[in-house]
Amino acid sequence: MKASQFFDNQLLSKYNTSGPRYTSYPTALEFHDDFKHDDFIKAIENSNNRDLSLYVHIPFCHTLCYYCGCNKVITRHRDKADTYLEYLAKEIALQAPLFKEYNVKQLHWGGGTPSFLTHEQITTLVSLLKDKFNFSDDLEMSIEIDPREIEMDLAEHLFSLGFNRLSLGVQDLDLKVQEAINRVQSTEFIGDFIQHAKTVGFQSINIDLIYGLPHQTPENFRKTLDKAHEWDVDRISLFSYAHLPSRFAAQRKLRDEWLPNTQEKFALMKLAIETLCDYGYDFIGMDHFAKPNDELSIAQNDGSLHRNFQGYTTRGECDLLGLGVSSISAIGNSFSQNLKDLKEYYKAITEQQHAQVVGVSLSEDDIIRGEVIRELMCNLYLDKDKINEKYNIVFDDYFAEDLPLLETFIDDGLVENTSKAIAVDQKARLLIRIICMSFDAYMKKHINQQRFSRVI
Repeated sequence: MKASQFFDNQLLSKYNTSGPRYTSYPTALEFHDDFKHDDFIKAIENSNNRDLSLYVHIPFCHTLCYYCGCNKVITRHRDKADTYLEYLAKEIALQAPLFKEYNVKQLHWGGGTPSFLTHEQITTLVSLLKDKFNFSDDLEMSIEIDPREIEMDLAEHLFSLGFNRLSLGVQDLDLKVQEAINRVQSTEFIGDFIQHAKTVGFQSINIDLIYGLPHQTPENFRKTLDKAHEWDVDRISLFSYAHLPSRFAAQRKLRDEWLPNTQEKFALMKLAIETLCDYGYDFIGMDHFAKPNDELSIAQNDGSLHRNFQGYTTRGECDLLGLGVSSISAIGNSFSQNLKDLKEYYKAITEQQHAQVVGVSLSEDDIIRGEVIRELMCNLYLDKDKINEKYNIVFDDYFAEDLPLLETFIDDGLVENTSKAIAVDQKARLLIRIICMSFDAYMKKHINQQRFSRVI
């Protein structure tokens, strides 16, 4: 894969604006408290799916990473996790009977830091989930790990419980960058742990990297990229740091003068994409990289790549149930989210017998637009006839008010719109979020609000 095809500096600068990442449509900004738990139950009953993906949110972290915008609880007291697991067990016991006809195909633990939990706590939670839900034999089990607070034997323990995928938060390996973001970690230990996990039996290992962090330069970030190649990881998630100090208080600790400017940040992104492609990784969607034999690469090549709240995935056929504080579910034609505050989550589980606080039932228009956006986000291509047949519409008539918004992209050679299809050029891959906004019926009310991250 030639990385040069993804870059046109002039066009990338022209369209470097803010936009949703479209892990759902409508986005979470459209969730509202008129969506009740009865609506959630109705969505389960009316869903055509009987395959399930489980997401479990573990909110705890030992220390605060200053760049982070995730929902987390900073504590050194592991006993707080015991309390959380008690309420999580109650939520699982309440939710599982609603999904007794489902088979779980995918289980992912995110956070926060799931590896905050002790071996015993991890075992207890896995056992509970397997006892309450029907797990498929070909289950994909993944977990996010912070390499700063673990021992080498965590790999054996996780593998013995059925986990077969690991994701390590690396972000950057340069000490000056790490000190600025309050995330100092051992490069040697990370490398040793990855190799050990492979020896234990893990077949898929991902690392997260971030560009645009304080004090990053092409020289020091190149060393991080080279080390990722040396570790021979299977996937790499490359994210742009979104500096939104008005929304995330910890980011106020990062001085503006420490951050790369727009041109420097663009250079970091370009370096990362070119380097990883040169190392033989396939560029997946807009921010993932995978080996050519990886499921993500295969799915992108055959047009079956999907996108949900965890990013790009191969399990698009599954309903998604989120468990734990702040977690999001996608069941049938609905989205819903749990309370974000820990104490309120505990109270709701006790008093309401669920923690759901907001959600949305999808209209037919939401469903159609969601599929259009998802196809473009995942495959850079949309078959109009397929949409017409599936939803009994005439695409160009249905989207008559939206298609003119593509004209600027068409004029710049980024998009081709024919009677049969919409095709996005490879040099627009990094702009796909902005292109998809053309089909977002909710965008007008958010267009002047800084609610989304910038493309670069």
